[in-house]
Order: sequence, then C-alpha cells, then structure tokens
Amino acid sequence: MQALILDGVNQTLQLREVPTPTPGPGEALVRLHAAALNHRDVWIQKGQYAGLKFPIILGSDGAGTVAELGEGADEALRNQAVLINPGMHWGDNLAAQAKEFQILGLPHDGTFGEYACVPARYVHPLPEHLSFAQAAALPLGGVTAYRALFTRAHLQAGERVLVSGVGGGVALLALQMAVASGAEVWVTSSSDEKIKQAQALGAKGGISYQAENWPATLAKQVGGGFDVIIDSAAGPGFNNLLDAAAPGGRIVFYGATQGDIPAVPARKIFWKQLTILGSTMGTEEDFAGLLQFVSEKKMVPVIDKTFPLAEGEAALRHMDDGAQFGKIVLEIVPA
Repeated sequence: MQALILDGVNQTLQLREVPTPTPGPGEALVRLHAAALNHRDVWIQKGQYAGLKFPIILGSDGAGTVAELGEGADEALRNQAVLINPGMHWGDNLAAQAKEFQILGLPHDGTFGEYACVPARYVHPLPEHLSFAQAAALPLGGVTAYRALFTRAHLQAGERVLVSGVGGGVALLALQMAVASGAEVWVTSSSDEKIKQAQALGAKGGISYQAENWPATLAKQVGGGFDVIIDSAAGPGFNNLLDAAAPGGRIVFYGATQGDIPAVPARKIFWKQLTILGSTMGTEEDFAGLLQFVSEKKMVPVIDKTFPLAEGEAALRHMDDGAQFGKIVLEIVPA
C-alpha cells in the first residue's frame, strides 16, 4: 500500500510503498477513503510530543470500508462503511484514562495511508448522513468536544457558552454541538472573518481575544457571564476566562497551546464558585454518545480544505499556518 512516512523530527512526509498490514485476532483492516489532520500530527513532526518513534505513519482520524477481519472479529463488519475511534485502551475508570491509553498514529501506525489495522472494537458504522471525508473529520476532535461539553461540563439547553479560539477542529465542533443542544454560544478569535463564519454556524457573536479587557466588553454585549467556557490555549490568557465566567460557571480546557497558566487569582475562583475542569479525548461511552448526537442532530463537521494523499506535507504546512476554519482532510482511496 501507499502511505505517508515520517522518518524523524522535522523531516518531511514521504509517500512510499509499504507492506499492507494483516489483521491479527480481533482486528479489522480498514481500506481508508479519507483521513483528517490534527495539531497532534504537526507536534509529532516537530518533536514536541511524548513517546516519539520513527518511522511512523501519522494520522488519528480516518473513515473507509472494512476490507479484512482477523480471527474472532465480528464478520458483520466486513465491507461496512466505518469510521475509527482513535482513543484506545482508556481503561475501567471513566473519570480519567489509564496509563495504557493510546491515540492512533503514535505509537502505532495511523491513518495517513491506504489501509489501517485497528482493534475491531474501535470501528463504528459511518453516520448515514456523512460522506467519508466528513466522517473522517469527526473522531478525535468530536470526542474531545463532546466530553468537554457534556461529560465534564454537563451542558444544559439554554445555558450560555463561550468557545475560545474558534477556527480549529475541536473548537468548531464544540460550537456546533453547543448550538445543536440549544445553548447560546459566543466565540473568541483573533480574526473577524472567523467570528463571522462562526456566526454563520449559529454563534450569537464574538470578540477578538486580543482586544483590551475583552471580558468586560463581551459581558456588556451578552448581558452577563458564561455558564460554560471551552478553551484549548490556557497560558496567560486563562485569567481572562475567570473574568468572563458567570458565578457558578464551569471552565473546561483540553489543551495548553499557550503554555502553563501563570499565577491564578484564587479569590476569583472561590468567590465566584467556579469549577475548573481538565479534559482529554474521551471514553468509548463518550464516542458512542458523540455518534448518537451527530446522527440525531444531522451535524456535519466543517471541512476547511482537502488534499490528495500525495500532498500530505502541504496539508501539514497548511495546518501549521493556523489560518484554517475547520478540518483539513486527506482524500486517499476513492469511495
């Protein structure tokens, strides 16, 4: 099969012919029609990720058809259109992942190739209303957003939600899910154009996180603070989120792209009765809930741009530029 191979830190992806994997007991071989990028892929390429190993086939998100099954795998999956849950071996504690938890694409080969071999328990039927490209855009970002909103923050219809840094895959999926659940959603971004695009998806409005004292300005616009805030940046800007939160609000962050949070004014947290929640990926139950939610709401992930598999390096550079609005997808084998 053809696959994109990363040979080392700061190396470019190389399209090469490699052996097609053979499914072992309980495994499924998926013939991939589409795969989607995540910032994780860029960070691995730059050496900014734990557990690096090379050569490796990157890619956590993928959708396709089941081509072969290993011994003991459910024969009903054969030839079925599926997408892959990339979060594997969560463990028995639903509150947090076990040490054995892994994400597809490192340490095991991922979806940037014509085939991927995974345990059959992580293969799920494709939501009927989605294309392969749309389904490939869903798994990692979708389960991250779903767990942050519903499992961790327990979002309820009618609550006011702020999604920071809108434009990336998880933030947009969180926006779409919150809107579909009946929440009032606002966003932040450094781009006025991205705020307008978010409004087209159902956001009530937004503000630049580069604006001075933006929490106070936004509070005047919306008539108060936010019940739920979804963030991936952390860093120095996190203290602004404490100001933006309503009394009793919940702040969920699933990343720290701006680094660690500096000194936190504790009085703002205890006096406002705030809850600060960390979240990473999701359980198998979260993933099942995500697929049910997406199917019931007929939600369609936003795709920024598609590239052929051979242009995987160009796709990574497009993601690294940070200008995208939605998921970046590789088209692999025609459906």
